[in-house]
Order: sequence, then structure tokens, then C-alpha cells
Amino acid sequence: MTGVPGVRPAAPPPWQALAASRVLDLAQPMRRGMPQSPNHPPYRMLLERRHGDLVRADGGSAANEIVITGGHVGTHVDALAHVSQHGRLHGGLPAADVQSHEGFARLGIEEFAPYVGRCVLLDVARLHGVPVLPAGYEVTADDLAAAERAAGVTVAPGEAVLVGTGWSRHWADAPVFGGQHGGAPGPGTGAADWLAARGPALVGGETIAFEHIPPGRGHATLPVHRTLLVEAGIHIVETMRLDALAATGTAEFLLVLAPLPFVGATGAPARPLALLPEERAA
Repeated sequence: MTGVPGVRPAAPPPWQALAASRVLDLAQPMRRGMPQSPNHPPYRMLLERRHGDLVRADGGSAANEIVITGGHVGTHVDALAHVSQHGRLHGGLPAADVQSHEGFARLGIEEFAPYVGRCVLLDVARLHGVPVLPAGYEVTADDLAAAERAAGVTVAPGEAVLVGTGWSRHWADAPVFGGQHGGAPGPGTGAADWLAARGPALVGGETIAFEHIPPGRGHATLPVHRTLLVEAGIHIVETMRLDALAATGTAEFLLVLAPLPFVGATGAPARPLALLPEERAA
């Protein structure tokens, strides 16, 4: 069918391009016994009502559950209220002035605006030619800069950046994934400064803590959290599933991220989605 002479055809709606994208789920599945930090309450899901416990007159029945979880279990986003230094939160706000048994009156996870925008993956494992970085490997500023050059992308202010370590591959092995004894790869203080200088809206990674965890140290200190959350006001996404994304070789994509809006909470579960360019959709 030919168009009308002199009349331009209507541009396809934006959603049409998005519909052709390949969508990757970057969240780890939540189940009892999954790897998590010992600093937080464990995840539990209990079937409160089973089919047959109550049967309606028409023969219908419903089941439901109770979910108990810490806000920093599974794939989750850290609120700015999560970490303080010398009693002060981001912006110099005294933590004691805004915290109560009901949570935080300021800087809680409900203040995180849902993110829909460009995201860059700096795959440090790929940079070093390995599927997974060694336990306890410290990701440096030089690593991030080299990964950025190798991918041909630029970390931009106000956008999102993920650091690939390959650690998702250890998800099924809770003791190894947790890194409490053997350590876990992650950014050190130099890498944190490098990220903060670029001013992203959020950063994320595959490990329980977005930190360099040396063997035998566990989560004794978290200096990267201090730099990003307290000093720079940059949200952190942890325990992401990035192995399938890294396997595509995609270095930039559209990220959709929205944690549950628990009012006053220091963090909340999230299900990040990566929308890959159309040429990667096949």
C-alpha cells in the first residue's frame, strides 16, 4: 500500500521499539536458604492457607502465604538511610533525628524514584578473560576505566552503572556466594571514588555487598557503602543476576528498576529488568 503523496507516514510509537527488545530479568529468585548477609533477617515464605482449608459454596478455594524478609535480602536496593558515618546520614543529616521504631522519616527507600534509563555494564571479569573473578579480588579504578574503554561506553552522570564480576555463577553455592570465609570480589575504595566522581544515580553488582570482601574478613567494614551512600548519595543495588546479561556482550541497555516502597525502610527487594537493543533480541 502506497502512502499519500506529500504526507509523511506516522512515526511508529515508542513502545513498538521497546516491544521488540529482549528482556532479561536481573533479579535472583527468592527462596528459603538463599545466600544472604548474616547482618539481616532471613527470608521465609510460609503457606498460611492451603487449597481445601476453606472451600466456598461453589467449590472454589484459594491459597495464600506470609512472607517474612529483611529489606536487604535477595536482589535489593539500598536506601540512603542504610548507612551512617559518625551518626550522620547523607547530606549531614543526624540519623538520631529521623529514625524511630517506625523507620526513617527521611531518606527511606520510598524516596527512591523508579529508574528507567540508560545503564552501562562494566564487565571486569570479561576484561580479565575469566568467567568469574577470584574470591577476594579487589576491583580497582584502573579496572573500571579499562572496562569502560574496552566496551566503548562512557559512564554518564545521573545514569546507572553495573560492575560485572561473574559472581552470579556461584548463586547455588551459598557458603561460597556469601563470601564470609573465602571472600568475594568487588570494588575497593579507589573504585568507589572513581564511580562517585562520575555521579551515577545508582550502581549495582552481583555480590551480597557491593564491596571488596577479603578472605576471612566478612562484612567487618564497608567503606564503599560509606563513599557511595553517605558521601555521594548514590544508591546501591546488590545481589543482582548478571551472568546472562554478561554473556550477551551488551555493554549498554535500558534498565527498569523499582524497589518496593516500604515507607521508612533502609532497603527493599527489587526486580531489575534489562531491555536489550533490538539487534540483541534475536
